[in-house]
Amino acid sequence: MKVLRACVLTAVLATTLSLGASVALLGEDTTVRETRDRNEIEALMWKYTRALDKGDGATYASTYTVDGQFGAGANATKGREALSKLVVRQPAAGEPARAPLYHMELNHWIEFVDKDHARYHAYYLTVSGAMGRDMPPRLVAAGQSLDAMERVKGKWLLATRDVAAKD
Repeated sequence: MKVLRACVLTAVLATTLSLGASVALLGEDTTVRETRDRNEIEALMWKYTRALDKGDGATYASTYTVDGQFGAGANATKGREALSKLVVRQPAAGEPARAPLYHMELNHWIEFVDKDHARYHAYYLTVSGAMGRDMPPRLVAAGQSLDAMERVKGKWLLATRDVAAKD
């Protein structure tokens, strides 16, 4: 009887320990995945910002889902074709060169809704670069943004970008 009791106790203890280890590993897998996802989302936002600053419409649009949108409400720009036209910054013939723009995301926080959806909370600044001594850099815009992101075919993309986000 003592041997049977010892065997049952050992089996229960082994099962408990293995379940505990499985739960710990599951948590570690989530942490590893979210760390990788944070890095991918930050790289996406760098690609987005550089395309925006360069006026590279094709690259800018590629950071969004196929039906992605910039803005909210009736004035939102929707779909990659419209998004690609949104950022092209070429002056018309005979116009002087425009000052470069520098868009910055500050104090961002990535909130995971689930493994394939995230919210990117941030403050932003847009600065117009200097154009010689007579035209110093100037602050163009500042605000708060809230972006909805989705993993599509293993790749993080912007679903919506709202630069008029409210608390």
